[in-house]
Amino acid sequence: MSKFDPYEHLNISLNPDGSLTRFIKLPSSKATGGDAQIPGQAVISKDVTLNAEKRTWMRLYRPSKLPSARIPIILYFHPGGWIQMSVADTMIHENSNRISAEVPAIFVAVEFRPAPEHRLPVQYEDAMDAIVWVKNQASDRARGDPWIRDYGDLSRCYLYGVSCGANIAFNAALRLPEMKPQPLKINGTILNQPLFGGKKRTKSELKFATDQYFPLPVQDLLWELALPIGTDRDHRYCNPFVDGPMKEKVKNLGRCLVIGFGGDPLIDRQQEFVQMLVEQGVPVEARFDDVGFHGIDLIDSRRAIAILKFIKEFV
Repeated sequence: MSKFDPYEHLNISLNPDGSLTRFIKLPSSKATGGDAQIPGQAVISKDVTLNAEKRTWMRLYRPSKLPSARIPIILYFHPGGWIQMSVADTMIHENSNRISAEVPAIFVAVEFRPAPEHRLPVQYEDAMDAIVWVKNQASDRARGDPWIRDYGDLSRCYLYGVSCGANIAFNAALRLPEMKPQPLKINGTILNQPLFGGKKRTKSELKFATDQYFPLPVQDLLWELALPIGTDRDHRYCNPFVDGPMKEKVKNLGRCLVIGFGGDPLIDRQQEFVQMLVEQGVPVEARFDDVGFHGIDLIDSRRAIAILKFIKEFV
């Protein structure tokens, strides 16, 4: 039997300089650009630079027909195991359109820097840059982005992440008290199938070790590529359950919505995570479905609609 190669599974190869060659090119979509209404289009979108030096940027979405009141702002961090995907990928772009239209919300999709070219905590820093950017747009009456400044409700901001993006949203939420985000108020954190790990295997990891989408060797490789060099899977970025000071910080999290699926190798960690939040007094809503696998909402539109409903109710 041939040996399983996680690099082959992910369609990547590691270069001598530590960078990756990514062989998969997913279909991408352009933003609609500007404020012009497009017939039949429920949402308009535009790309803005976050930090030119870091080459980070964001795609902003807003409903074409705006309600009379200000609408919530959702900062979004995409999946892709730290190493792949972009907010411009068609499947992510269409999902962002849907959430912006249905909630309705100003949706800020953050293009953070990928690993291993940029290792953690770089992605958390990019998330904090995005939060500061939103805060600054609202306070700069002259030069602030009009979508945020004129239509966004700063008292109703949310962090939303999927898979590794949920790990980013969680770690960004933990850092908020230090940055004093006022007048921006993070009203909740939405963690969709959050990506956590650890050296000791859980029952679900062993049960689904050969999962066709997210087998254990692939998870291990993704952490190897993302974590700071010289650390292991019990580092607090990967395993939030082992760090005492981190648990103390969790108390300040505010409302959380955690979404997971029973066929995801990570389900035990996600349920343990919810347990930790409850023990720390965090108001948490857990939406776990017995059926489904990691990333199911990217390919199953019914699941995507169900998740959208959870987000809408939470917001």
